[in-house]
Formats: sequence, C-alpha cells, structure tokens
Amino acid sequence: MFETVLEEIRRADTIILYRHKNPDGDALGSQIGLHALLRENFPEKTVYQVGDEAGRYAFMKESAMDDVPDEVFTGALAIILDCGAPHLVSDERWRLAARSVRIDHHLFCGKFCDEEVIDSGFESCCGMIALLAQEQGLRLTPLAAESLYTGMVTDSGRFRFDSVGARTLRLAAWLREVPFDTNAMYRNLYSEDLSALKRRSAFIDRIQLSDHAVAWVYTSAAEIAAMGVTPFDVSRGMVNTMADLKGVRIWVNFAEAPGEGVYCELRSSGVNINPIAVKYGGGGHAAASGATVPDHETAMAMLADLDTLAKETAEND
Repeated sequence: MFETVLEEIRRADTIILYRHKNPDGDALGSQIGLHALLRENFPEKTVYQVGDEAGRYAFMKESAMDDVPDEVFTGALAIILDCGAPHLVSDERWRLAARSVRIDHHLFCGKFCDEEVIDSGFESCCGMIALLAQEQGLRLTPLAAESLYTGMVTDSGRFRFDSVGARTLRLAAWLREVPFDTNAMYRNLYSEDLSALKRRSAFIDRIQLSDHAVAWVYTSAAEIAAMGVTPFDVSRGMVNTMADLKGVRIWVNFAEAPGEGVYCELRSSGVNINPIAVKYGGGGHAAASGATVPDHETAMAMLADLDTLAKETAEND
C-alpha cells in the first residue's frame, strides 16, 4: 500500500512534514509519529516538521514545529498528512518542494500531490502511519508509538466511532507493545479545570433543536471573547458536547471567527453529512466534517440543509 511513499522517501535527502491548520490530535500525532519514524529508520536524511502552533495539544512530546528558512523547501520532499484540501495545509511553502506525497483518511475531493495514499476507511491518519511502519518493517520508537496512539484515540472517539474495526484494534495493540504512559496521555486529553467545566455547562444551556432534531449552538465573536478562548476552542472543542443527546443523529456547532467567518463543525451518528460540508466549501468524513462560511446568514442556511437531511433520513428509516 505504501511502496510508492517509501520510494519517494528513499530518494529524498530533505523531507518536510506538513498537516492541516489548527491541528487536532490526529494531525499532530501523524506528523510527530512519522517524524520520529523517519529519524530512527533513515538517520542520514534531514527531516523537518512545520505548521501552526499545537494549541491544546501542546502537551504532546515534540509538538513544537521547526523554524525552516525558505531556501530549504526548494528541492525537498513534502509529505502532507491528514489534510483533504490544498488550502488547508499548514504551510503554503509545500508548493516549493520538488516532489509531494499525501497520506490522508478524509473523503477524496481531488488529487493535489504527486503521489497520494488515500483511504477514508481508516479511523485516523495515525492508523495509516502505523500500518506504513508495520508493513515496511520500520523500527518503532516510544515517541512514534505514543504519538500515533494518541491520534488514533482522539480521531476514533476513544475507539467508539463507526470507523473503528478489527484493523484499528490490531494496530493499536501493536503500538502498545512499545512502553509509554497512557495514564498521562488520557489525563492531558480529557481533564478539565473548573473554568473550562463552567464554560461547557454554559454551552450546554444554549443547545437548541431544529424542527427535525438537529442539535445546534451558535456562538458570536463577542461571546467567545468574553469566555477568553479562541473560536477553534469553541467550535471543535465543544461540538461533541452534543454527541450523546437522545433522539439526535445530527449536530452542528457554529463559532464566529473575526476576519475569517464562521467555523462550522458538523457531526452525525449514522448519517452522511459530508455533502453538506462540501456544498459550503468544506469537507472531511461522512460522520465528521467541517467548513468555514462567511456569515451568520450562511450558517443558518447550512442548518436548514442539515434539518432537511434529518427529515429525509427519518423518513427513510
């Protein structure tokens, strides 16, 4: 599956790893994990990882990105991880590379790299990197194992989502053969301070239901500023607060981001919401997608489309 990727790696002297902007655990885990694998198994190569800050995932070891001058990008191999569209790549300078590779598990929306391995059946990009390492006989370091396992945990909802199958669990078990502290990982991922818990409580109080049981919350820029957090903290950080509502199969979280628009995080249980995200310029997975729309009016149009989808889905059940 990954033979062409390994051929590109073997030919390159300098390799630069990228992932999507505003990284989650899977984006960082696949980037850090592959970085560790390449350094261990190809010590003669120069390997960098670049992108924006890790945010709430800064607890992950070696999550600080490299400061790479422009001239290094020319002639390098760019490997883009966990990213479904070129405008979402964490550093535009990937376009300066001599060759480019993409490894991704999002629904395919078009090729933009020289070589691509895309499989939306994977629960995470980290799972793909774990399989790459296993198939190609790469030596697995504790940092690589911990980083990849962290990404698998976050993108699988702690191994709860529909995308989790026997392959996921086999790869996770293989990673766990290398010793690392899962207690610390889970503590960093899921513990909250009191102020965060109070914000979550206030968020829950604002959940609304559409006519056909789409759960949603819209948070304005002023409300986000009053909380003292970022739009991304609210949009992706709060969306799954609605995940286990009885009778709700689709939920969406809107968060205004000054200068950018409105972040929209769409989630579902057993309903393909990806076409609606794509309609509004986004993408992702069948049950977890996102988009950024220009204003409140467009966000409400998306909500109306999701409500229609919920109605049609209920009628077909």
